[in-house]
Amino acid sequence: MLSDSIKSVAFLNSAGRCNARRHAFEHIYAYGYYVLHICINLSEVELFESRQRKFQENNLEQASTFSFHENKMPEIAGSNNQFFDVEGSTDNDVTESKCYDDDGRLKRTGSVWTASSHIITAVIGSGVLSLAWAIAQLGWIAGPAVMVLFSVVTFYTSSMLAHCYRSGDPNSGKRNYTYMDAVRSILGGVNVTMCGIFQYLNLLGIVIGYTIAASISMMAIKRSNCFHESGGKNPCHMSSNKYTLIFGATEILLSQIPDFDQIWWLSTVAAIMSFTYSIIGLALGISKVAETGTFLGSLTGISIGPVTQTQKIWRTSQALGDIAFAYSYAVVLIEIQDTLKSPPSEAKTMKKATITSIAVTTTFYMLCGCMGYAAFGDAAPGNLLTGFGFYNPYWLIDIANVAIVIHLVGAYQVFSQPIFAFVEKGATQRWSNIDKEFKIPIPGFVPYKLNVFRLVWRTLFVILTTVISMLLPFFNDIVGVIGALGFWPLTVYFPVEMYISQKRIPKWSTRWVSLQIFSVACLIVSIVAAVGSVAGVLLDLKKYKPFHSNY
Repeated sequence: MLSDSIKSVAFLNSAGRCNARRHAFEHIYAYGYYVLHICINLSEVELFESRQRKFQENNLEQASTFSFHENKMPEIAGSNNQFFDVEGSTDNDVTESKCYDDDGRLKRTGSVWTASSHIITAVIGSGVLSLAWAIAQLGWIAGPAVMVLFSVVTFYTSSMLAHCYRSGDPNSGKRNYTYMDAVRSILGGVNVTMCGIFQYLNLLGIVIGYTIAASISMMAIKRSNCFHESGGKNPCHMSSNKYTLIFGATEILLSQIPDFDQIWWLSTVAAIMSFTYSIIGLALGISKVAETGTFLGSLTGISIGPVTQTQKIWRTSQALGDIAFAYSYAVVLIEIQDTLKSPPSEAKTMKKATITSIAVTTTFYMLCGCMGYAAFGDAAPGNLLTGFGFYNPYWLIDIANVAIVIHLVGAYQVFSQPIFAFVEKGATQRWSNIDKEFKIPIPGFVPYKLNVFRLVWRTLFVILTTVISMLLPFFNDIVGVIGALGFWPLTVYFPVEMYISQKRIPKWSTRWVSLQIFSVACLIVSIVAAVGSVAGVLLDLKKYKPFHSNY
């Protein structure tokens, strides 16, 4: 959820005396000339001029090409809004700057605690809703054990990924600002293409899952009120299709807002909402256990009888995918690391932040999953807040579901924006006039810039995800598929391969073989989880007719 707004946090946390200079430089670049008297510290001005002269004298335009366009910030090849590309720079004036880091950006101010909070906020979300069901399939022994195992694997691979923030030297090497930058810089070749495919498929799966979850939560609010009004006598069966269409229509409108994912308050709202419904779910589980005075469940999970032996196997496999989904944050780790100050090295700080955040997250997950299982036993619903294990207090359940909807409305945009940008960039490169914009005056507001291609393409994308969500309205199964498909390539394979390349580990050495065995073992787990989740989808399709799902 934070992947597109982490950097705004870093800017907001920057030293106050640097902020004025930041705005000055933005205007300087926007118009292509230097208003040097705006700067407060003359030595910084001289440093700025000195660096520019060095760049010009050494013909560095090819390495960091400034492309000035009217009313546009300069773009630099191979980076995103980067003022200077100083790969391999050893200039003392860069490292000694009080307001700038070695890449020309404002000093990063992030610490162990800020990085930990970013990770916790990014990880804890809708994945927590299916953990009680996952533990119900595995039982009191395997359930918590698998959760601990995934946390250990995530910490191990995240620690390896932390070493990939800088290419080459861990203290002065070139910075990689995103996960894809790291793969491109360290591995290159076909790995970049494969990483892109897995990332975009993962993002597509996530927005489909969010559409399903949001529509079910909206429907759950209606059902909760129906139960309350009828005193529990009316089963209140209804379809989620209407709510899926409402959510889709909302996303069509929001997707037309340029840079919606970069609105500064979006991450804050998402964090508040995700913690709200997670804590409500935990509190309801604790209260139900306290009310009954017993812990339900068994050591081996759901027993044969209510489900067949085959279903037991599929459900156990799917539970692995659900837990994997709950721990998926590898793709935003490097962007979080890009907010950290140094010294000490960003890798050292990130390792501390990772172990802190994973410890907190795992504890929270254990509480939510285990208390949900203790409250409902083998009957734990796939979605703790919409499966109607809880009926009262109905107003509290409504608050939790409203929080889910608000969270997912924004989260959909955050995870779909990279797909929008990828397609629109490719279209612009092929058809140069496709990015033409028409200004539509709006009284009292800034004129809206309408782009016909953006309007049509983004609308079609949202319609596609909405239709798929109506065809496959199975939150639990979809979460399992997403977790299974994204876990091995993004959380394990690429971090392991980049780490091997960074550390120059000899092929067929003991360490190399151990890492490959670890990677293959995780691949097997992902395949098992994917097979179980797909089987779950197929089994559910036998019971549901397309566009006629009832709850």
